[in-house]
Amino acid sequence: MSDVLLEVTDVATWFDTERGLVHAVDGVSFTLERGRTLGIVGESGSGKTTLGMALLALQPIAAGEVLVDGVRTDNAVRETLRAMRRRMQVVFQDPFASLSPRMTVGQIVGEGLALHRPELPASEREALVLAMLDEVGLSARHGVANVLQRYPHEFSGGQRQRIAIARAVVLRPEVLVLDEPTSALDVSVQQQVLRLLADLQRRYGMSYVFISHDLAVVRAMSHRVMVMKDGDIVEEGEAEALFDAPRESYTRALLAAAQLA
Repeated sequence: MSDVLLEVTDVATWFDTERGLVHAVDGVSFTLERGRTLGIVGESGSGKTTLGMALLALQPIAAGEVLVDGVRTDNAVRETLRAMRRRMQVVFQDPFASLSPRMTVGQIVGEGLALHRPELPASEREALVLAMLDEVGLSARHGVANVLQRYPHEFSGGQRQRIAIARAVVLRPEVLVLDEPTSALDVSVQQQVLRLLADLQRRYGMSYVFISHDLAVVRAMSHRVMVMKDGDIVEEGEAEALFDAPRESYTRALLAAAQLA
């Protein structure tokens, strides 16, 4: 079995605007190994979130290929996409917007299981949901009562992001795309969520694509880092080497602005 789980080759996404064709992502290539984290950094508008959505087939690509464990998933048929979405999940930036206010926590976390593992009896699905919520710190032993029956508005921002993480991880995906997962949280809660993500990665061997403008967070979480600007990769390398000795002036400017250089 190959160590490479995600293989991206010359991926491009284009938007037709009043100013003409905009290349949001322009010929990006990289690989991601099992159990590793690729951090993607860049300023707002650099293309990093668009790239993340393209990996998930939530954004059409104009050119290139995305392979998950050797299976091409870009522009794939519905059956291939459905199988891919069990293996590749996402946690979005804003826990206030990403959870349906009309669904209970039990329904939110169990929705993917009902879709992707319909053979499971309802009692077994509920047991898996409860176990997952316990893992992310939302259970009676953590002081959270009746969690399955409660609604997202009853929880804090950090707790909502834990619900979003539980929703993704309950399927035991192999790849988790994290799009600014802590930027809507205050600093102390950020640290708690980052520790949780690190623990879950160690426990389940997931690969992470960690998208963020926060370079300190990316440095703490990533094995390898890719720097994007105007849809292109301007620099890529092992995290410590890139942060300690950036080669490109754009990367040095980013680090200086974040006071990490």
